Amino acid sequence: MRPWDNLIGEDEKTAYEAAGFGRSAGLGERPALLIIDVQYRTTGTHSMPFSEAVREFPTSCGEVAWRAVEQIVPLLGLFRERNWPVIYPHVAPKTAQDGGRLAGKIPTIMAVPPKGYEFVAEIAPVAGDILIPKKHPSAFFGTALASHLIDLKVDTLVATGCTTSGCVRASVVDAFSYNFHVAVPADCVYDRGATPHAANLFDMAQKYAEVLSSAELAKRLAPLPARI
Repeated sequence: MRPWDNLIGEDEKTAYEAAGFGRSAGLGERPALLIIDVQYRTTGTHSMPFSEAVREFPTSCGEVAWRAVEQIVPLLGLFRERNWPVIYPHVAPKTAQDGGRLAGKIPTIMAVPPKGYEFVAEIAPVAGDILIPKKHPSAFFGTALASHLIDLKVDTLVATGCTTSGCVRASVVDAFSYNFHVAVPADCVYDRGATPHAANLFDMAQKYAEVLSSAELAKRLAPLPARI
């Protein structure tokens, strides 16, 4: 079962297939892992139902976030074992001066306490990882991410984190636009809504990325050499 199978009708799937969408573009040989916005403001300090999680941080996604974190852990372990780059695009604390249109659209994001901006401990950065503070959805917009990737000779980006319909999707589209191979392990991304989560995974699978399970992705990455 793919995440979108109960959402996207067979006639719609057939239409995309007939138009030639959804083909595999493959993966490259030099991957990097993006862990996007996995901060306590999106997960809560521990796993709890959504209705409780939003009382701690209004921007939390609840239990689905922690299920994704559990799947990111072994994938991150593989990247650390192979010495492949691990990059943390994350929302930086916002002020009234730099909130932009987001401050009007989602005012709760302007009132996140300091704890909310901390990285989730189970998959937090270590020495040698790259931190990319950002003010907008895409990890590329207004950041040095592309410069880092060129310097590291990366050709494949694995996008994890949140939200599937927001910062993950925006980063995936930009990565695709820069001609990187892109993979999205579906069980390593999360959203506060099941419908936008599934719909955006479907759309990314049709146009921009390899969307698969983290277990299948690990199998496909396994033959690649470690980075010296």
